[in-house]
Amino acid sequence: MKRSNVLLCCTLVGLLPTACSSGGAPDPNGDRSTQVDLDHLTITVSGRAELLPEAARLLDAQGQGLPALDGLTVTLEEPWGMGVNDENAVLGEGLVGEDHGFSVSDVLVRGIHLSLAARLEHPGLMRSTTVIFDTALARTRPSTDISDARAWALPEAFEQALTRSIGEAAIRGHSDQRVGTLRDAGFVLGRVVDASGAPLAGAVMVPDRDELASRIYYPSPDFQGATQEGTSATGLFVYVHPGTAPESFLLSVKGSEAYGPRNVAVTPGSALVLTISPGTDAR
Repeated sequence: MKRSNVLLCCTLVGLLPTACSSGGAPDPNGDRSTQVDLDHLTITVSGRAELLPEAARLLDAQGQGLPALDGLTVTLEEPWGMGVNDENAVLGEGLVGEDHGFSVSDVLVRGIHLSLAARLEHPGLMRSTTVIFDTALARTRPSTDISDARAWALPEAFEQALTRSIGEAAIRGHSDQRVGTLRDAGFVLGRVVDASGAPLAGAVMVPDRDELASRIYYPSPDFQGATQEGTSATGLFVYVHPGTAPESFLLSVKGSEAYGPRNVAVTPGSALVLTISPGTDAR
C-alpha cells in the first residue's frame, strides 16, 4: 500500500504511534527494555473454520445438508488493503484440516493497517472474510501469535435468505438501482454477543458517519423480514454497501462503553463478518 493510504488508514482509526510507525513496540510480556521490531515481526495465526451458527440452523431447518469445510483454503488478509488493491494485502494461506482447524505461520504484522481477517471462498459459499484482529480495539498491531480464531463460512443459501429479509427494493435503493442482492452490493454481517458469547437482542449499531445509519438492518429470527430498530434474538445486523468503491468507517454499539468501536472495510461482491463482543477481543 502506498504511504498516503497507510496514513489515511491511521487517521481513520486514530491508532497509537506504534501501530503506524516503523519503530519498535514494547515487549508484550512487559519487559520495557525489550523492543519488538514491527517492520519484520511475523506471527502465527491458528483457529477453526466453521459455518456461521445462524446459517447452520437455517440450512438444517430447510432440510439442506451442511457443506464440508475440510480441505478449503483459508486466506489471511487485510480487508481494507484488499479493497484498494494493495499487492501486499494477502498475508498468508493455509488449509482447513479434517477437524476444521487451520494454522498459518509467517504472517507479516506490518501488513495489518485496520484489521486482520480470515477469508473463505469456495463454490456454494459466499465470499466472506472474518475479522480476527482489529486495531481499533487493540490500539496497535498484534505482537504475539493469535490462537482460537474463527473463520465463519456463509453458504450462498444464507446470503439469499438475508437478501430476502432486507428486500431487493431496499438494496436497490441503497445502490441507486445498480444491484438487487447483498452479494452484488457487498455487505457487513455482524453478530452482537454478550460477555458469555450469547447473542444480544436490542443492540443498535451506530456508524461514525451519520449518513450511513440508514443502511443498517436487523433481520428477524426467521429471516422473513428486517427492521431498523435493533438486533433480534439472533444478535445479527447487516450493513448494505452501495456496490461502488470500497469504504471504511467505524461501528459502535449505541449507549454501551463496554463495546469498543470497530473497524469496517467493505467492498462489492464480498461479506465482512464481525463478532461484536465486550472488551478488546475481535473474535
